Amino acid sequence: MGQLYYGDNLYVLRESIKDESVDLIYLDPPFNSKRDYNLLFKSPKGVTSEAQIEAFEDTWHWNEQAEREFDEIIHGKNTDLARMMTAMRSFLGENDMMAYLTMMANRLIELHRVLKTTGSLYLHCDPTASHYLKIVLDAVFGKEFFLSEVVWKRTSSHNSANRYGPSHDIIFFYSKTEDFVWNPLFGEYDQTYVDAFFTHIDEKGRRWRRTDLTGPGVRKGDSGKPWKGYDPTARNRHWQPASYFYDKYKELSNGDDLAKYDLLTRFDKLESVGLIHWPERAGGMPQGRRLLEDALGTPLQDVWTDVKIMHNLAEERLGYPTQKPLALLERIISASSNEGDVVLDPFCGCGTAVHAAQKLKRDWIGIDITHLAISLIEKRLKDAFGEACKFDVHGTPKDLDSARDLAHRDKYQFQWWAVSLVEAQPFQGKKKGADGDIDGIKYFRDIDRKEARKIVVSVKGGGLKADDVRALNHVREREGAEIGLFISLEQPTAGMVKDAASAGLYTSGNEKMKVPRIQLLTIDGLLSGTQRAQHPDYLPDMNFKKAGKESNAQQKELL
Repeated sequence: MGQLYYGDNLYVLRESIKDESVDLIYLDPPFNSKRDYNLLFKSPKGVTSEAQIEAFEDTWHWNEQAEREFDEIIHGKNTDLARMMTAMRSFLGENDMMAYLTMMANRLIELHRVLKTTGSLYLHCDPTASHYLKIVLDAVFGKEFFLSEVVWKRTSSHNSANRYGPSHDIIFFYSKTEDFVWNPLFGEYDQTYVDAFFTHIDEKGRRWRRTDLTGPGVRKGDSGKPWKGYDPTARNRHWQPASYFYDKYKELSNGDDLAKYDLLTRFDKLESVGLIHWPERAGGMPQGRRLLEDALGTPLQDVWTDVKIMHNLAEERLGYPTQKPLALLERIISASSNEGDVVLDPFCGCGTAVHAAQKLKRDWIGIDITHLAISLIEKRLKDAFGEACKFDVHGTPKDLDSARDLAHRDKYQFQWWAVSLVEAQPFQGKKKGADGDIDGIKYFRDIDRKEARKIVVSVKGGGLKADDVRALNHVREREGAEIGLFISLEQPTAGMVKDAASAGLYTSGNEKMKVPRIQLLTIDGLLSGTQRAQHPDYLPDMNFKKAGKESNAQQKELL
C-alpha cells in the first residue's frame, strides 16, 4: 500500500520514516526561482478559469526557521556538511539562496538516513542553484557516490535576451554505497549506426553484423589454443566469445547449455547453428554473427532529449505548474529499483512519481506540505487505477478535533482542505480581499447540458456571524451562481438556517430535482458522510482534469 503524508517533509521523515527503509528517492523540490506558481484548474469551455491558487511559494527567506535549521546542521553528526555550510554562509551571506540551501541540506540528511545501502537518490533541479546543490549532495552522500549529472531537455525553446535560451533541467544521481540497484536502460540505435555496422543480411532477411570472438592478451589453456587452424595468440589475443553467443546458442539449440562444453567445442557448437562467420579474405579470423533483432540498443546516456516535454503531453497535463512527464519518472524508477521496492518522493506535488511507482508495481511514499497537492494526488490515483489502488493518507483531518487544529494552525490550508470535501476548486490565493469572499468554485451541468452552472463555496473555520449566510447569498447573486455552499466547523444557528431557506430552491431542467440554493454543510457532516453537496451532475469531472486510466491497472473482481 502507498503512504501519502500531509506536512513538512522534514518532520514527516523524522517522525514516520524508519532508517534504511527506502530503495529509491526522487525529489523535485522548489527551485528557488523567486516565482509564485499558480495552479490553473479546469473550467468549462468558454469560461475563463477564475480558480487559480498559489500551489506553493517558490521563494525562501533567511528568518528564524532558517537560523534554527542551520544550527541543527552545524551541531549535527556530519562534520563535513557543517564545515561546508559554514563556508557557504560566509560566501553567500544570510540571504534567500542560503535559506534555500539550508532547507535542502537538512532534508538531504534525513533522506540519506532513510535510504537503504542498496538505494539511490535523484535530485531534480535547474541551473538556478544546481551548482550549490551538488556541493551539498557531495557533503551529505560523499563525492565518491556521485554517479551522473543528467541533462533533461524540458522545453523546445526559450526566448531569452542576451544569453542562450534556458531549455534544460539537471537531475543529480547519487548512490548510498557502491552496492546499488542498477538496471541498464537502452535506446534505439540511430539509423546511420545501423546502416554502417549491420551491413549483412542472412537467408531469412535479418540484418546482422560481424563481431570479434577474441579478447586482448595471450592466455594459457583452451582460450589460447588454435581452432580450425586459427591461432589467436599470433595476434596477441585469446578466444573470448561474448555472453550474447551463449544466450543465442541456448535459444537456437532448444535449451542446450554452451558452457558445459570445453572452449573449443563451444566454437563447433556455435558454427553448427550458424553463429560463426568465415571471412572471404585469406587468413581472416573467424568472427561471430550478431543479429540486429537481438541488439539491446545504445546504452542510455546522460543527456535526455527523447522524453516528450509537458506541453506536448496534453493527455497528461493536470494543470500543476511544475508537473513532470510520467515517462521521465518511469525511466528513473525502472533503472534504479525493482518490483516491490519502496519509492519515496518528499516533494510530491501532483504525484507523478507516485503514479509511476504504482504503475510499475512499486510501493511508494509521497509527502507534500499543501492539502491541495494531497487532494490532487488522491484524485489522480483513483482516476488512473480505480479502487484497486490502495493507499493511506496521513496528516489530513479525520475528525472534528483534528479539523479544528488545522484551522487554528493554518486557515488557508484548512480552507483548501474543506473545499476538497465537496470536490470544488480552491479560489484565488492568500492575498487579503483577493477571493471576494469566495473560498471555492465548482461547476456542474444540468440535464439540458447547454451551459455550465456555477457553485460558490464559503468556508468558516472560526466563529460564525449572524449575517454569514446572507453574505454568501449576496455573493452567489453577484457571481451569477446557482448554488452556494456554506461549510463551517460549528453548527449553524437557527437564524442562519432560516436565512438559507429564504434563498429558495434551484430546480433542475427536468424539474425532477430541487435543491436549496444555499446549502449549510458542517465539517462533521461531510467527514461522517451524513451530508454532501446537492446538485445535478450530468457531466462529471468538470472541475479537475482527469488522469487517464492505466491499461495495466487491476480492476476489482466482479461478483
